[in-house]
Amino acid sequence: MQIKPFEDRVLIEPEEVVESKSKAGIILPDTAKEKPRRGKILEVGTDEELAEKIKIGDTVVYTKFSGDEIELEDKKYLIISRSDILAVIK
Repeated sequence: MQIKPFEDRVLIEPEEVVESKSKAGIILPDTAKEKPRRGKILEVGTDEELAEKIKIGDTVVYTKFSGDEIELEDKKYLIISRSDILAVIK
């Protein structure tokens, strides 16, 4: 199944959260960790100006509480608006 966002939105695969431990060796649960704010662009919407600036495969940083999370075939994705993208990592 393929997802194609409309207008000025992009489909992002967020970076995976790795298991982390505190300095004392205590494993921190997912609920205690901050969600990743970086991800890989999988699809770009139909906005031509956006398609010139952001390409499929780019890694971007986005705002903290942005987008809508969807799950397809046991994988989580984010659809976010252009205004929520802070930077492209090169």
